[in-house]
Amino acid sequence: MSKPTLTELQNAAADQICAHFPQVGRNEFRGDITLTVQPEDLLRVMAYAKEACGFNMLVCVSSVDNMGRDPRFEVNYTITQAETGANLLVRCPVGEEKPAVPSVVPVWISANWLEREQYDLMGIEFTGHPDLRRIMMWDGYPYHPLRKDFPVQGKEFEQAGMAFTQVAPTAGGPFTTAPGNTAGDREPHPRA
Repeated sequence: MSKPTLTELQNAAADQICAHFPQVGRNEFRGDITLTVQPEDLLRVMAYAKEACGFNMLVCVSSVDNMGRDPRFEVNYTITQAETGANLLVRCPVGEEKPAVPSVVPVWISANWLEREQYDLMGIEFTGHPDLRRIMMWDGYPYHPLRKDFPVQGKEFEQAGMAFTQVAPTAGGPFTTAPGNTAGDREPHPRA
C-alpha cells in the first residue's frame, strides 16, 4: 500500500471536517483547500480539526481588509499536521461594524501573539483572548495601520504625554510615496 500524498491527506481531512460541520464552506484553488467557517462555529471547528484530524500546529494567523465589500474583513488561519505536512487554510469572514471573532488560544496557545498582532494592526478583536492588547503600536494609538483606509503617509494625532505625535510611519524617513495611476507610480522612492 502506497503512502498517501499531501493532496490526499488534505482532501481527506477537509472531507471529514465538512461531513462533521455541513455549514462549513469548501473551496479548492491550485491544490490548496480553504474552509470557510462563520465566527460562531470557529472554536468548535478548530478544536475538531486539532483533536479528530490531527492538525496539531497553528502556523499563521493573518487577516485581509476587503474594503468596499461585505464582509469587510476576514481572518485566515493556516493549520498543519506536523507529522505529515498536510495543511489547510481556514477563513473566517468578519463584518466591519464590530470586527470580532473568538480567540483560538484555548485550542492553540501559539495563537496568543498572532491574534494580538491582528488586533493591533487591523483592529479585529479576539473575544476570550487572555491578554488582548497592542503588540506593535503603543497604547493609546487610535488607528490600525494595516487597514486599507489608513494612508501610507500615516495620520497626525494628539496624545498627552507622547513626545512624537507627527505623521507616522514615514515622517522624516528616507522614502516617500504619492498617489498615482499605476502601482509603479505609487511605489516608495527616495526623497528628493
